[in-house]
Amino acid sequence: MTDKNEQYIYGIHAVLEAIEAGKEIDRLLVKKDLSSQLAREVLDSARAHDVPVQRVPVERINRITRKNHQGVLAILAAVTYYKVEQIVPMLFEQGDNPFIVVLDGVTDVRNFGAIARTCDCAGVNAIVLPERGSVSVGPDAIKTSAGALNYVPVCRERNLVETLRYLKNSGFTIVGTSDKNACNYTQADYTAPVAIVLGAEDKGISHEVMQLCDKRVVIPEFGHINSLNVSVAGGIIMYEVVRQRLNDNQIVQ
Repeated sequence: MTDKNEQYIYGIHAVLEAIEAGKEIDRLLVKKDLSSQLAREVLDSARAHDVPVQRVPVERINRITRKNHQGVLAILAAVTYYKVEQIVPMLFEQGDNPFIVVLDGVTDVRNFGAIARTCDCAGVNAIVLPERGSVSVGPDAIKTSAGALNYVPVCRERNLVETLRYLKNSGFTIVGTSDKNACNYTQADYTAPVAIVLGAEDKGISHEVMQLCDKRVVIPEFGHINSLNVSVAGGIIMYEVVRQRLNDNQIVQ
């Protein structure tokens, strides 16, 4: 689905120029059977600039515009995307104790907006998203976040596993939410640099990502449905980080 308020660029030459000029592009829609030389140039440029590509039926693009799109349409990003390698060194140089939230497979824009809103309130330094299989930062997400996505940097990464390895090598403790072999979320230590990983509600954290978690934590549940919304679970754990850091005199009230 494409938000009617999202901005886009269409046409092979226009999209290629936009990518090469460094415009912030959320994703590129390319007609499934498009295979011309120019189309290959667009795809190669998108790959080089870390722009996610979706091969789609032409009807999908036609629903967005009936103009001469030539089978290529770029949805512009509503925010500037960063890389973790840009953010982390800057945080350490500033003397911060970094606090990052990683979303592995969260696709619901309302959940994402609510998580981002809590991230801003809890002093999270950045949100990390994978390029594929993840929510996009569009106007709806910004609205749901009450504008928080204008303040919390969003890092979009091609390979979440490699990103977590980078964070581990940079001194972060990786904490994943799980109901298997997990301790109570209040028993983990969040006072050092930490990255909290939240998984999709239907599948949770992927196996590859969970293997990289230094700690697995669980939030006790005593009701009948046994399934906290991911944004609620994220808020609970984020404020446990805040509580511990307040007690450790790391946060000035």
